[in-house]
Amino acid sequence: MWLNFLEVALLGGVICLDRVFLQAMISRPVVVGPVIGMALSEPFTGLIIGAFIELLWIDRSPVGLYIPPNDSIAAVLATAGAILAGRESGHPPRELVALTILLFLPFGILAQRFDVWIITTNEKLSRRAVEYARLGDIKRLGKEHMHGLMKTFVGTVVFVLVCLVPGVAILKWAFPILPERILKALSYTYFFIPVLGSAVALNTIKLRGAVPVFAGLFLLATLIIRIF
Repeated sequence: MWLNFLEVALLGGVICLDRVFLQAMISRPVVVGPVIGMALSEPFTGLIIGAFIELLWIDRSPVGLYIPPNDSIAAVLATAGAILAGRESGHPPRELVALTILLFLPFGILAQRFDVWIITTNEKLSRRAVEYARLGDIKRLGKEHMHGLMKTFVGTVVFVLVCLVPGVAILKWAFPILPERILKALSYTYFFIPVLGSAVALNTIKLRGAVPVFAGLFLLATLIIRIF
């Protein structure tokens, strides 16, 4: 289990570098979920959770000075949490998936503050990098860039570990003792999340064309296939 925690944290750290370095969209939840799922041998669970989180926060874009919630970390935590907590029972039940999303979604907002701290502290690195570039000191310029990347990577790895380990412990303890009424509510929540996410996606259709609608229909079709 501890090797799984470390594997998820390191993989999450690498993926989240895309938010500040590559920006090739591999840090989107709909990609992060399946990647973490494949690492833990549950790609379908990762796809479902990643699509849920993608739809819920698809309208939160980093425009101007606005820093959105860190949906990448939320997808890493929710996917790994559901799979690791439900590993003893085989495939994670939908009630556990819903509970895991509800548990870890707020950590995306907490990670938003982490992103603000990273950006604020990187301003000093940027000023030094500009000065080294003016002096033609390529070696020190490269070190400043690597310093910023390593700070993001190490910070993300620590954040995921600190949140994931107790989160999985709470899920493994709490889920088996939940009363039937709560489990039924979680089952309804599992199907309500994509409905809410589709509403959020439709709200952004003027900005992003038909992509959100396509994503919502794809997710709905996937859920129908799973049910029947």
